[in-house]
Amino acid sequence: MDKLELHIFIIGKVWPEPGSSAAGARMMQLICALKENGWRVSFGSAADKSEYSFDLDSIGVEAVEVKLNNSSFDPVIRSLNPDAVMYDRFMTEEQYGWRVAEQCPDAVRILDTEDLHSLRYTRQKAVNQQLEFNTQILFNEEITKREIAAILRSDMSLIISGYEENLLKEVFEIRPSLLFYMPYLLESLTSKTVESWPGFEERSHFFTIGNYLHKPNADSVVYLKEKIWPLIHKRLPRARMFIYGAYADRQIFDLEDSHTGFYVRGRVENAQQVMHQARVCLAPLRFGAGLKGKLVDAMMCGLPSVTTSIGAEGIAEHKDWCGFIEDHPEEYADAAVKLYTDQTVWEKACRNGVRIINERFNKEHFTKRWVQRIHELKNNLEAHRMKNFTGRMLMHHTAASTRYMSKWIEAKNR
Repeated sequence: MDKLELHIFIIGKVWPEPGSSAAGARMMQLICALKENGWRVSFGSAADKSEYSFDLDSIGVEAVEVKLNNSSFDPVIRSLNPDAVMYDRFMTEEQYGWRVAEQCPDAVRILDTEDLHSLRYTRQKAVNQQLEFNTQILFNEEITKREIAAILRSDMSLIISGYEENLLKEVFEIRPSLLFYMPYLLESLTSKTVESWPGFEERSHFFTIGNYLHKPNADSVVYLKEKIWPLIHKRLPRARMFIYGAYADRQIFDLEDSHTGFYVRGRVENAQQVMHQARVCLAPLRFGAGLKGKLVDAMMCGLPSVTTSIGAEGIAEHKDWCGFIEDHPEEYADAAVKLYTDQTVWEKACRNGVRIINERFNKEHFTKRWVQRIHELKNNLEAHRMKNFTGRMLMHHTAASTRYMSKWIEAKNR
């Protein structure tokens, strides 16, 4: 299929920070995929840029500063006149969706969910209240109603996890035509790359990484330190545990304990280099949603892992995992020790990781299908929307209510 010369305007909750979070890396994957297919890409956000924000100008992406609850957005979007608009997270669609619908009604409206925030929130609530999670809990939460409404108002929602795609179809009865499965977009691992990785004997110690503004990551490290690491340290007293990641606060740094070999290092400039030195990645996530970037990145570096069912969700099943999947501290520690000390088991786990990357995250395959789907929507947009009456109804009422709330906020701010 020939490359399409279309223009997409992406509205982000924040400016992409690929070195800080999986969400930032994911956004850059989407941007680069579109650029490689001949698209003009513009990116706007009302957030302040940080020193870690990606330099979009360096890859030919126009950076557009926009404001929340401000009518100055209207002439900006009219001037851009994009063929498609993509919202980064459902909250962004809530804030700007009605303005886009008014100013550019013929633009394809795409929601990149990143992950299902409502699923992550309700799982966290269940853990905090020591309840067993089930999908019926989702129906009681306001965030679920908001997120599902944003999906219904959009022409296409990118769903990063097969589990979440099935959840939306089966539990919430979302029409399949509104959803598009879009996992991480990765280059295949070649035999040359795999052969360049350090082997079992060249690696040492345990490793984890994450953005600690993300609550599942912070909870995971605390849980690791309190419940799991003491069991591992007792059996492997010379092994070390290294905690890396962006935006670690005092709670995370206070976990460091040199007597038990538990070290907090914070942000790292070259995560791949550190992953190539580690022998095992630990990610005991107790709640969360979407795909866990640290685990996929570990596979890309030949680093086996021990995680939980939540961590592996949407990536691979128990029998296919690049290591072990365990949900209880004792079994988790046993698996970590086995993976750390048994070279045969470790090497098999590495091979599984290569297979997962090459079979499940093929960049060319998913990008081609996505571009084709947007093109189809652009050519049949009215017919597509006519089949989604619930979405049209929600857009009508949302536009009416949000319009006046936004105008009230703008007037109040003046």
